[in-house]
Amino acid sequence: MTFDIVVSGGGIAGLAAAAAFGADGYSVLCLDPAPPVTDRNAVGADLRTTAFLQPAQAFLDDIGLWARLADHAMPLQVMRIVDAGGEEAKARVTKEFNASDISDLPFGWNLPNWLLRREFVAHLDEMKNVTFRAGTGTTSLFTREAEARVGLSDGTKVRCKLVIAADGRNSPMRAAAGIDVETTRFGQKALAFAVTHPIPHENVSTEIHRTGGPFTFVPLPDLDGRPSSAIVWMEEGPNAEALMALDTDAFEEAMTTRSCSLFGPLTLASRRTIWPIISQHADRLSGERLALVAEAAHVVPPIGAQGLNMSLKDLSVLRELARQSGEDIGDRKMLDAYHQKRIVDIRARVTGITLLNRTSMLSAQPLRDIRAKGLDVLYTLKPVRKTLMQLGLGARGV
Repeated sequence: MTFDIVVSGGGIAGLAAAAAFGADGYSVLCLDPAPPVTDRNAVGADLRTTAFLQPAQAFLDDIGLWARLADHAMPLQVMRIVDAGGEEAKARVTKEFNASDISDLPFGWNLPNWLLRREFVAHLDEMKNVTFRAGTGTTSLFTREAEARVGLSDGTKVRCKLVIAADGRNSPMRAAAGIDVETTRFGQKALAFAVTHPIPHENVSTEIHRTGGPFTFVPLPDLDGRPSSAIVWMEEGPNAEALMALDTDAFEEAMTTRSCSLFGPLTLASRRTIWPIISQHADRLSGERLALVAEAAHVVPPIGAQGLNMSLKDLSVLRELARQSGEDIGDRKMLDAYHQKRIVDIRARVTGITLLNRTSMLSAQPLRDIRAKGLDVLYTLKPVRKTLMQLGLGARGV
């Protein structure tokens, strides 16, 4: 069987890749070894959320996906950073960034990951030139100058002009191509869950720094008539595991304390999930007939909504280069250009977010005091604030 493009990986980035190149008329096969979980309450549902910043939203609109998402999306108008690193868990420095300072639009729009999978899969089902095969993964890669041959977990093989590896931080296609990665481990884990709270979030995303890593509220639509937020709570590994093991009452008390009670008493409104935090980037973003995107190319801690937004930037650049390449999509010239256009920005962002994460982990009181003073001085300067907001949106390299 032959396709123009094979996408290895059916996560959010892989499904978006299939939609993007399918919209341009290519025949696309998208593969993932696990069927997508598209129900919030199902076992294995991804309870994390994704904030699509302005450039990512524009890309999704261009490839026909945003129309499915707009009614479910929660706009993010204000981003608030709080330092609570004093002796008690109380806000001592608070800085807010309002999107109106740089744009007529919100910073971004937040959506649950399980819902994204549901809507993306439904969209692909309507595309005649795109095939999504859940339950089948990629296992081997053999390339020549003119084509790639991909071995599948069901024992069959397919041929294509371009393989897009969107198959995660342990990418089998990246490994098959012999591309190495550089990985930083923080000894951290993150808990993700949803809560309700009595004080409205007013479309403000709030990142609270104390120790262990940030505690981040991201606005969600009301749940059962109460304001609701998605939370990512980063802590040192043993502390995160201990929190995961608490009963509901004890966990709600702990998270309310950690949140400085900024939104009142928090009530758990979902299951809890947990995963390890790393940063990682591939030594190269391309090989013969192969392009690495998303977590196959880069992994960052969940700070500043950068992860999937970087992934969609990968796809946007790759798609534009494909349009310039003519009929031979995936040739050496196109893929070398992709590596050159993305590698500097990726490495800079991975480095910057790694530094921010280490700063957020500080536990010694004198260092936490220095962090608070630095936050106060840095973000009080209006030109600095505006530049940081533009950088966060990907307007220019960090």
